[in-house]
Amino acid sequence: MPGPRMRGDGRRARSPKKTLLRLLGYMRKYIPILVIVLICITVTSYAQTRMSTALGDIVNDYITPMIEEGSTDFSGLAAFLIRVAAVLGSGIFCAWLYNYLMVSVAQGTQKVIRDEMFAKMQRLPLRYFDSNTAGNIMSRYTSDIDTLRQMVSASIPQCAASIISLVVISVNLIRTSWVLCIVMVFTVFVIVTVTKFVVGRSGKYFLEQQRALGRVNGYVEELINGQRVVKVFNHEETCKREFDEINDELCRNAYTAGKYANAMGPINNNLGYIQYAILAVVGGILAVSSGGSALKLGSLMAFMLLSRQFNMPIAQISNQLNSIVLALAGAERIFDLMDEEPEQDEGYVTLVNAEIDPDGTIHETEKHTGHWAWKHPHQADGSVTYTELRGDITMTGVDFSYVPDKQILYDITLYAKPGQKLAFVGATGAGKTTITNLINRFYDIEDGKIRYDGINITKIRKSDLRRSLGVVLQDVNLFTGTVMENIRYGKLDATDEECIAAAKLANAHDFIMRLPEGYDTMLTNNGARLSQGQRQLISIARAAVADPPVMILDEATSSIDTRTEALVQRGMDQLMEGRTVFVIAHRLSTVMNSNAIIVLDHGHIIERGTHEQLIAQKGTYYQLYTGAFELE
Repeated sequence: MPGPRMRGDGRRARSPKKTLLRLLGYMRKYIPILVIVLICITVTSYAQTRMSTALGDIVNDYITPMIEEGSTDFSGLAAFLIRVAAVLGSGIFCAWLYNYLMVSVAQGTQKVIRDEMFAKMQRLPLRYFDSNTAGNIMSRYTSDIDTLRQMVSASIPQCAASIISLVVISVNLIRTSWVLCIVMVFTVFVIVTVTKFVVGRSGKYFLEQQRALGRVNGYVEELINGQRVVKVFNHEETCKREFDEINDELCRNAYTAGKYANAMGPINNNLGYIQYAILAVVGGILAVSSGGSALKLGSLMAFMLLSRQFNMPIAQISNQLNSIVLALAGAERIFDLMDEEPEQDEGYVTLVNAEIDPDGTIHETEKHTGHWAWKHPHQADGSVTYTELRGDITMTGVDFSYVPDKQILYDITLYAKPGQKLAFVGATGAGKTTITNLINRFYDIEDGKIRYDGINITKIRKSDLRRSLGVVLQDVNLFTGTVMENIRYGKLDATDEECIAAAKLANAHDFIMRLPEGYDTMLTNNGARLSQGQRQLISIARAAVADPPVMILDEATSSIDTRTEALVQRGMDQLMEGRTVFVIAHRLSTVMNSNAIIVLDHGHIIERGTHEQLIAQKGTYYQLYTGAFELE
């Protein structure tokens, strides 16, 4: 038995039938509209077929009798033509109506899928975004979704109309001449067999085309963001060669898919002409040999027109099948995202505002008091206990690796008492940022324990854990919006006064007031018009307005010049006062006043102590401080 069908990325391919059924499930709420659409399609198909049968009726029932009788009374013919015109008019109206209705179905379906994709994306772990480029993810929202719109708004209605047309035309063909129908069955079988072969060959290339398009989008997006680096290192030609390689892959897949798809029309047309010629010869022989008793002249004309109409739906279905195959390839990529394993959160301990009595009793409150507590429900008896949030964090025997067989951290054991400032020092890749990622639970540890105020962090709900941690990253992300809105991102219900106070604390207020519209200045493209230092100051102000009990500063001042750093450091000292703080810094001057300095090397803690203690040891930290060797 052959194994399961595999895709280019090594994952098991989805069944196209299951993908289509899942996609159609999003249209379930539009069933009443789709019923109307189906009725309109039926009326339209009947009207189109009536055109051909009407010609046979005109010749057989009106023209031939009038010629034989020498009559000039056109009243019967005129009445018949009026009835035919009414049928055609209704067909035109129904064709407009169902196309109009399908627009709302297509756009509504698109919206639901986009909403579900975006909602799912918010629940995905960081690991997913580390392994997928932004451009590749974006292509699912753009090109893949657009193929679905094309399928829902055009391909599915066209296929439905074609199938109904085939049924209506087949009934009329049998009524006109069952003998010619038998001849026609053999030619149709050949056309269907060829169509099935070509569509089967093109399907896999359409899927590879969508994947290659995602890779092209990802590369272009990456190069746009890194254009300055490209120019600084004169990598334009290298980038062109790399782009040519992935673009060639897209071109090959698109060419092969298009080659088969574009061959469908000419092949079906030529087979249709051959069929037409065969039917004309056989029909002519029947009409002449029987003297019109087996097949009248008008009936032969109607049959020939119907046979041409019969081939049109087949050609339309074969053409739309290419669009459907392309859409299903896009849908498979979309469902890949939707079916990704979401970030797991089994935590049940939550963070609440608290009031603390003189005797130490903790009460939960709705208002912000500046005090927080961990709310710990007990399932056994339904009781609730509260633990004051003090910022006591410990790590015991922690091992971690991002990917199997490549361990990053080894037996990390450390502690940060409430109000302490703990600094991490080490070369790039030593594991400094990884430790803070584990505290945030962006990734889960493989072995060991991390406790927050004595509570295993796996028991704390992730959203509450992260709300208690203020983070300032080396890579700043500013969103499209005003400066005020970007600062308020740290606390959505913060007042303007609180945001301004946070900016003053971070020493960002002065430069903000020099902007064209002050705090109302609009920032776009990640704050491209601001200097790197100014962007970092806004990021620090964002963390300050959140007023968290624990701060994580990951190279927070690395992008700020020395003079600005001195100003920021004073603000940071105020921000850090009374809080547990984790600092990652290459500039040792920023960590000298830490309560403890942790020196890391390839995932191992090799030294721990205050600045004075580590200098006295004359170990790695001493060598770094005296410049015997530098961090890389």
